[in-house]
Amino acid sequence: MSAAQVWSVDPRTGKQREQVASEATAQDVDRAVRAAHDARAALADRAVRSAFLRTAADRLEAARSRLVEAADAETALGVPRLTGELARSCYQLRAFADIVDEGAFLDVIINHPDDSATPPIPDLRRYKVPLGVVAVYSASNFPFAFSVAGGDTASALAAGCPVVVKAHPDHPATSELAAAALREAAAEHGVPETVVGLVHGFDAGVELVRHPLVTAAGFTGSVRGGRALFDAAAARPVPIPFHGELGSLNPVVVTADAAAERAEEIGTGLAGSMTLGTGQFCVKPGLVLTPAGAAGDRLVGSLADAVAKVPGGVLLDGRMRDNFVAGVTERAGLPDVEAPVAPGEAGEREVAAGFLTVPAARLTEEGPHDLLLEECFGPVTVVARYETDDEVTRVLSRLPGNLTATLHVSSEEAAGEGPGAALLAEVTPLAGRVVVNGWPTGVAVAYAQQHGGPYPATTSMSTSVGGTAVERWLRPVAYQSTPHSLLPPELRDDNPLGLPRRVDGRLEP
Repeated sequence: MSAAQVWSVDPRTGKQREQVASEATAQDVDRAVRAAHDARAALADRAVRSAFLRTAADRLEAARSRLVEAADAETALGVPRLTGELARSCYQLRAFADIVDEGAFLDVIINHPDDSATPPIPDLRRYKVPLGVVAVYSASNFPFAFSVAGGDTASALAAGCPVVVKAHPDHPATSELAAAALREAAAEHGVPETVVGLVHGFDAGVELVRHPLVTAAGFTGSVRGGRALFDAAAARPVPIPFHGELGSLNPVVVTADAAAERAEEIGTGLAGSMTLGTGQFCVKPGLVLTPAGAAGDRLVGSLADAVAKVPGGVLLDGRMRDNFVAGVTERAGLPDVEAPVAPGEAGEREVAAGFLTVPAARLTEEGPHDLLLEECFGPVTVVARYETDDEVTRVLSRLPGNLTATLHVSSEEAAGEGPGAALLAEVTPLAGRVVVNGWPTGVAVAYAQQHGGPYPATTSMSTSVGGTAVERWLRPVAYQSTPHSLLPPELRDDNPLGLPRRVDGRLEP
């Protein structure tokens, strides 16, 4: 029986654009993983590795027009958004190249023998080595930044790990073009093109996480799909780390004083954040706790005015559109839920942005309104109006883990007056990134970034964005009482590679 064909589909029309590839069989996955495994040695030289990453960025930039055209045709995300996303991906590749050159990520630590210690310390030398082949699962909503050439791939290659990417069915043609650019960059530096593998198909994704030569996986997607792969990774004869980003409500708390001080500004900012990219950002604010009363009314009014002006948009595929329409319909039908601007269908292919309001008291105890505490992918948010600070605390106590949590406080509260510090402490356990007087959409590629949070936001405490994302694909190894001539160059006393390291407790640049 022949393998099913993979088609590129235009979400604006629902029509097939072109046949891209065939769904990978178990044999295809095995070949891709084994070829990637055999390419590991080519990434051992950090100079080659960093040069490869920089050339990959160059190749992607050279193919910008074709990549953006294909991605827009497959995702309807728009040329400006996709152009910026591709630029971010290229920046990310170069940033990891800098990290590779610097070498601090290897975390070199040396302890010379110390017989005066209790107990005595032998000669110990520790650093980090790459795990091996990494499986990368592309995200639907970021065809560049969380796909073939995205953060998981960039950080894995920086760590010295080949990758096999499972392409997302919403942008298969874009995935093939991006993979071709990376492979061209690899060949330019004598690295086998198989260092970046690409497979298509649902079954291929399952086979990939089960393959015995795959040593770790990175995933961005739904709770259901991510949890199934996470469980498969744990059920292997040799379990592997599964760094999955699954879903997030991204709660926002607006204090009464903040609403009184700048209700209109907050309402307008919220509208922009929740509708950005047609609400298809993993850090979209999905629940907003705002005060009841006149200031809260002004905020809701400003939000309504701004959201009503947002034109209808196309979601990434028909399935997501159906889920969005069904989700907002079910939520809007709950008791005491109102829709000042109704979200839902807008024409044959588009959806309309909107938001729902509900008394926060409805969310303080278990019941049918718990549906409002679940992520709804698309341009909608839930505004919960609270009467007391205790209601805020009770709602927050019922939330699962999130990628982000946001506080909007007044100028006095920001200066240390009032509940600002207490609220900050209250939301910190809920999220990996806490935003104050801003909006969570927009994740900077920076060394201090944390894009990950308590489950179900992610299945690990690591970040998938920023310099420390490389740590996911490394493991520490310590050498004890090892003859100097046998040590890796990273661990020798003369430091031939010029690496930053900690020697006998002291940090050396």
